[in-house]
Amino acid sequence: MYDRMKESLKADLLQIKEAGLYKEERTLVSPQSAEITLDSGKKVLNFCANNYLGLSDHPRLIRAAKKALDTHGYGMSSVRFICGTTDLHKILEKKIADFFGTEDTILYAAAFDANGGVFEPLLGPKDAIISDTLNHASIIDGVRLCKAELYRFANANMTQLEERLILAQEHNFRIIVTDGVFSMDGNVAPLNEIVRLANKYDAMVMVDECHSAGVVGETGRGVTELFNLRGQVEIITGTLGKAFGGAIGGFTTGKKEIIEYLRQRSRPYLFSNSLPPAVVNAGIEMFDMMNETHELQDRLHENTSYFVEEMKTAGFDLKPTKSAICAVMLYDAPLAKKFADTLLDEGIYVIGFSFPVVPRGEARIRVQLSAAHTREHLDKAIKAFIKVGKLLDVLK
Repeated sequence: MYDRMKESLKADLLQIKEAGLYKEERTLVSPQSAEITLDSGKKVLNFCANNYLGLSDHPRLIRAAKKALDTHGYGMSSVRFICGTTDLHKILEKKIADFFGTEDTILYAAAFDANGGVFEPLLGPKDAIISDTLNHASIIDGVRLCKAELYRFANANMTQLEERLILAQEHNFRIIVTDGVFSMDGNVAPLNEIVRLANKYDAMVMVDECHSAGVVGETGRGVTELFNLRGQVEIITGTLGKAFGGAIGGFTTGKKEIIEYLRQRSRPYLFSNSLPPAVVNAGIEMFDMMNETHELQDRLHENTSYFVEEMKTAGFDLKPTKSAICAVMLYDAPLAKKFADTLLDEGIYVIGFSFPVVPRGEARIRVQLSAAHTREHLDKAIKAFIKVGKLLDVLK
């Protein structure tokens, strides 16, 4: 059987390569930072990591991780309800809840698991999920595991959302689900309008803060802070793997009874090993840093504003953004790959995004800004974009 499948896979892979959609992996031999080293020995500036606050190699987090190795060991070798819960896990869950202004928190191995494990336990055939069309793949997959009726509305389209809410009135429980920041475009969900409609049509709200927590809002507490809605959203999911240190680990935080029920019924939580103590203790240290100052958020916002304005002035086609994500639209998949490869020659590490990560005909380079970037880093990247843009006839 595999001989036939092998030939089919080889043919599909060849088609992917010929379409310019093949995704290659570059190998790093340095810590994740504003400047990284490739296995070729080449040093480049990194503009495509989720390292929004520059914490992935921060000395305080490294020290906290090392300390936990000494006090709590390497791994837990268990799930939470058997013997996989430490004092560190409970402390981190409390700090996450305090940070977002929620009642309780549950940790997962990854944010994909948090989104994959939230819908099926809480909602059934008599219920409804109203989901933004650009929501992350983890939300899409989580919804597929659930028997609730699915309604979809166009990205951030409040007219369509209201229409779907009206259609969903026959259902028992209703929940509106949205990314806080949409990862490929960088736009922020209009949470104020979403909450208004939820209140009008008796629905709950769930927000995925993976790309917005640590980034959006004056102190980085996400879209609920941005719209002055702290404590008014029933469910927030997020990750420790982006702005919050860049390691791994996801969480769901929200209403106490929801979190308690997820501890009893959420399959990714019940059947996955606990997060390693080193990751958890670094997370605790990170939230302590967040509560001390929002200097990193200020620097990130300043870097983002500067980069976006300079790229617009240069003539690039950018998606509107209110986050640290700047989508440079090229539309053609082979062009996006060639543009990224040529930028690497200029010392700028970015990736061309194309189908199936983004819709066909929407290929782009997603630039991600960091508080770790200096003005010199930004200027070098802008100059390289302009040089390559002219070379490849993107700019005239």
